[in-house]
Amino acid sequence: MKKGIILAIESSCDDTGVAILKDGQFLLSNLLASQIDFHREFGGVVPEIASRKHLEVINLLISKALEESGIKFSDIDAVAATKGPGLVGALLVGVCTAKSIAFACDIPFIGVNHLMGHIYANFLTYPELAPPFVIMLVSGGHTEIIYMKDYSGFEILGSTLDDAAGEAFDKGARVLGLPYPGGPAIQKIAADGNDKFVKLPQALKGKNNFNFSFSGLKTSLLYYMNENPSTPVCDAAASYQNAIVSVLVDKSFNAARKMGVNRILFAGGVAANKILRDRAFNKASKWGYEVYFPSVSECTDNAAMIAKAGWHKFSSGEIDGLDCNVYPSLSLNDK
Repeated sequence: MKKGIILAIESSCDDTGVAILKDGQFLLSNLLASQIDFHREFGGVVPEIASRKHLEVINLLISKALEESGIKFSDIDAVAATKGPGLVGALLVGVCTAKSIAFACDIPFIGVNHLMGHIYANFLTYPELAPPFVIMLVSGGHTEIIYMKDYSGFEILGSTLDDAAGEAFDKGARVLGLPYPGGPAIQKIAADGNDKFVKLPQALKGKNNFNFSFSGLKTSLLYYMNENPSTPVCDAAASYQNAIVSVLVDKSFNAARKMGVNRILFAGGVAANKILRDRAFNKASKWGYEVYFPSVSECTDNAAMIAKAGWHKFSSGEIDGLDCNVYPSLSLNDK
């Protein structure tokens, strides 16, 4: 390696990210262009708009990242990009841009699993962290409990049977007349609410059941609000948030106990939720466990986490060819 520098691109959904990482640890630049304002009026991400917005900003972000970090293309050892899962058009923008740089600079290209990126965001915050541990991966599109014994692979202990937790937050926010994205909107208004005001279901409870189901929760909220329209939104939001967070915390701790480990990593956009963080830390204190969260800015989609996961692949000799495709439905166990 010349200087151990990786340029990484994240474009799996509606955020365009570019980061430059040195020696697998030092972030020289980490830029993000959000599209939330463009999608908010539609109540969710519009794939065609997302792809066009990525095209508009990606080259500008790369130029700015190089300038900010004080390096040139000739200093880069490898370029990484998210290859899936995600929106196919959005993924193609990032992967094609990264492969073009790799070809022009004659450096390796590394395709990164977006889910792996979320997990590796923890290693940015905690460089000395090492398995084994249980991972609670919770985002807009995924809710999974994973056992990571070592770096060679993952065992998925449970996953959602319908909606992901982040999706459930978005749907609940629409029921309550709150803006997109739903998670931050519900968290904000729920701060003034009573989380026991509305009794809502927590599906698939049980110490040895590690699957999730959130679609019924959204339906229950909808029926309740239709029948009780005078309910304060802050109380309904707090109760709804409580139902989601309680299940996430209980199942992750029960999974860790079953696997015989006392460390739990939280990853994904929903890991930015303050109530989830507080409940996890409080329970860890009572159980004598350790819990880890990335910084809030690195919970949501970003290129720093892709750089970190890409660095791990690069240092292990896992290089992708320029014929690497994008995979909208990529799973965690797919390379």
